[in-house]
Amino acid sequence: MGVPKRRASKQRGRQRRAASYKIAAPTLVSCPQCRELIMPHHACPECGYYKNRSAVKVQ
Repeated sequence: MGVPKRRASKQRGRQRRAASYKIAAPTLVSCPQCRELIMPHHACPECGYYKNRSAVKVQ
């Protein structure tokens, strides 16, 4: 089993942990009603539809 020759610094451990926390762009899908890009499982802010029916009144 490998044993470290020197103590790893706090910065080194934190850099290693931070590599998995990169922010990814949000996933977008097109609204079936108006073809606007929206987040999945959300009502469309443009037309107010969710799952092919009117869910929110849009002015």
